[in-house]
Amino acid sequence: RTLGAQVATIHSDADADALHVREIGESVRVGPAPARASYLDVDAVVRAAQRVGADAVHPGFGFLSENAAFARACADAGIAFIGPAPETLTLFGDKAAAKRLAQELGIPVAAGLDQPSDDVDALVAAVQALPRPLILKAVAGGGGKGMRVLRDGDDARGAIEAAIREGRSAFGDGRLIAEHYLAAPRHIEVQILGDGEGGVIHLHDRECSLQRRYQKVLEEAPVTSLPTAAREALSQHALALGRASRY
Repeated sequence: RTLGAQVATIHSDADADALHVREIGESVRVGPAPARASYLDVDAVVRAAQRVGADAVHPGFGFLSENAAFARACADAGIAFIGPAPETLTLFGDKAAAKRLAQELGIPVAAGLDQPSDDVDALVAAVQALPRPLILKAVAGGGGKGMRVLRDGDDARGAIEAAIREGRSAFGDGRLIAEHYLAAPRHIEVQILGDGEGGVIHLHDRECSLQRRYQKVLEEAPVTSLPTAAREALSQHALALGRASRY
């Protein structure tokens, strides 16, 4: 409104009377209530953008906001995707690939099994050689899905099979990596902005450690009680990753 730009939005059947629909005024139905049949339907969202003649799409948060296929579909339709390039989304959507890039740049990472696999027997053999506790992670995972902690005496095969099943169900990818488990970590993020050509700046840090069921409850910015040297190192690591990936 401030810029005088025309804006439209989308909704599922469940949100036909939602605040964003009422406020924006122009909204396109993209499907029934289940997210997979509406907000996660790439073709339906692109058709909605074409229907209103959109020049660009802002994906918001969650749903398709970090989906490389959606960013690519927008580009194919001649619509600007307000976010990272599909290649960048693909890279950082894969924990193993992102971790390899960090290692190449000399950025410290958690020790463990970096090569992803969904071969149960191979994973069972590999984790036997790793010190416990360790954590299994779905490479395409997020929100705590596809993760299992293995402590001394735990059944490795059962945990691996469960994590693979969950990864396939939630993300369509059952491959896992294994890492040293940090029992009481802090979750600190550095926010970055890039021009897509290697120019990257950071917008300082954010404390995200207060969580429930692996979901953030409260974020505090900037982070308090963080040594200056650690803050500077985190910022430089984030900038290095952004430059290398042309974020």
